[in-house]
Amino acid sequence: MKAVLIAAVVSLVLALFGTPTFIRFLVKKGYGQFIRDDGPTSHHTKRGTPTMGGAVIVLSSLAAYAVAHVVTGQLPSVSGVLVLFLMAGMGLVGFLDDYIKISKQRSLGLRSGQKLAGQTLVAVLFAIAALQFPNESFRTPASTAVSFVRDTPVNLAFSGTVVGVILFVIWANVIVAGTSNGVNLTDGLDGLATGASVMVFASYVLIGIWQFNQNCQWNPGTKCYEVRDPHDLAIVAACGMGACFGFLWWNASPAKIFMGDTGSLALGGGLAGLAILTRTELLVVVLGGLFVTITLSVIIQVASFKTTGKRVFKMAPLQHHFELLGWQEVTIVIRFWIVAGLFVALGLGLFYAEWVVGAG
Repeated sequence: MKAVLIAAVVSLVLALFGTPTFIRFLVKKGYGQFIRDDGPTSHHTKRGTPTMGGAVIVLSSLAAYAVAHVVTGQLPSVSGVLVLFLMAGMGLVGFLDDYIKISKQRSLGLRSGQKLAGQTLVAVLFAIAALQFPNESFRTPASTAVSFVRDTPVNLAFSGTVVGVILFVIWANVIVAGTSNGVNLTDGLDGLATGASVMVFASYVLIGIWQFNQNCQWNPGTKCYEVRDPHDLAIVAACGMGACFGFLWWNASPAKIFMGDTGSLALGGGLAGLAILTRTELLVVVLGGLFVTITLSVIIQVASFKTTGKRVFKMAPLQHHFELLGWQEVTIVIRFWIVAGLFVALGLGLFYAEWVVGAG
């Protein structure tokens, strides 16, 4: 528990005080956000605001993880390192996308194929490694079983080891792509994605600590959890939570800096990694319900326009629909934060309820 608290505090402090330094660096370099002309006109005033702030979140998380382990004398776990690899790797893809946008002052960064290839490469490496490194109890960081609040009887390795690995890699890619793109679509208003991410990371702090206390490796029983490194995953989640909290001080309206794709892809990757390695793959759909809702709004809008020629929303993603209805940006952000908090509460409620009732 001490390491979790240290990770949260260090990442918060680093992001809180490191962000203004990064803002000054970006301003000096002239690295400002390009604003699309087809978006809400109110966003034109944000043109030139420093972006790529997600780099602060990633670096603060990595540094806080290292400090927490040095101070407590604990060795990093494979699970923790894998989630941080996924987070940093996705952040690097986003950084390349952001850099091209701001250096060439255009809305298109990496081509869609290049961006997808980068995300896929990072996710594939993560997925393959997650099925390696068994500990003394022969537990690997990930499992080929599809999970909700724990592994379900649905096992992707039903047709053999090789096929199971391939299916798991595909499944992991779906989770990573869905989560990272969900956060990316949510990152359209000042502080919206950052504040929602704080809540989801916080839920994984609680889940990791609970799984650690009820783990089959040292507390066997019918309700125990088969997670390899739950305590270290809680530390990683605390790093993400604290870094987002510190960054939110500068990212809240009126934002002094945007996280950019560097941040949104990194945060989505971090949450996906936590979901896969805590064996809560489907639960993240509930915990990140706001991200799912906003993603669905885009899918519905595109499907409706292509099939009927009509739009369901004034504009997608959903937050921009409410902007065009006349809602103030701060009002939308706060109300969407409330929705995000309700989804997190529901997800944690389902997680705890399953333990109370007992493993199925």
